[in-house]
Amino acid sequence: MNSAETHHLLGAYLLGGLDAEDLQAFEAHLEECGQCRKELAGLDKVPMMLDALPVPDAVALTVAPGAADPLPPSDPAPLLRKLARRRRTLRRRWRALAGAAAAACLALGLAAGPLLARPPQPDATYSVQSAGGLQFSIDLARKTWGTELAVNGSSLPQDGTLSLWVRDRAGGEDRACAWTATPSGRVRITGATPVQLGSISSVELRDGTQRAVAVVTVP
Repeated sequence: MNSAETHHLLGAYLLGGLDAEDLQAFEAHLEECGQCRKELAGLDKVPMMLDALPVPDAVALTVAPGAADPLPPSDPAPLLRKLARRRRTLRRRWRALAGAAAAACLALGLAAGPLLARPPQPDATYSVQSAGGLQFSIDLARKTWGTELAVNGSSLPQDGTLSLWVRDRAGGEDRACAWTATPSGRVRITGATPVQLGSISSVELRDGTQRAVAVVTVP
């Protein structure tokens, strides 16, 4: 192999495409050829670009359209331009994929968000409605320390102080919460009692005179 033929191996050497015999011949040539050493030094950015490309794709970039022979490696500019264009294309593809993945994650997050944010289901729910329009519902949830009570009411007394009382099966009672009546007659409030759910016999809504205006019986 003469010097000109060996010189044309520079591109394949750079891309790691030489077999053992040609590699040995080119490295021996490189020790004697200052021009090849200079060209290799000018291609120091190519390995960084090749990090984003599979070796077969990078080698394919050195082949001109419709041609079977590699481009002359003595002019690195075409190779660098092709690699730069290919790298920009890959970046755009990755950005598009990343954007699609982010959109999918966002859609999944929006869909799963209500499920993740949904409060725990109560262990028992009761409601009463009077002829006067009063509506009163209560969710009971077991806790290690007792029972949590979530109250939702409408058309309740509109003045004074209202309170929620829990009666246990032994005849005792405990005030779970109290609040100032609202002009709208509506309320959403959470109370608590140390009485365990299994021991509750009834829950009473009382007005400021301690009169029971709604009673929920727990079987």
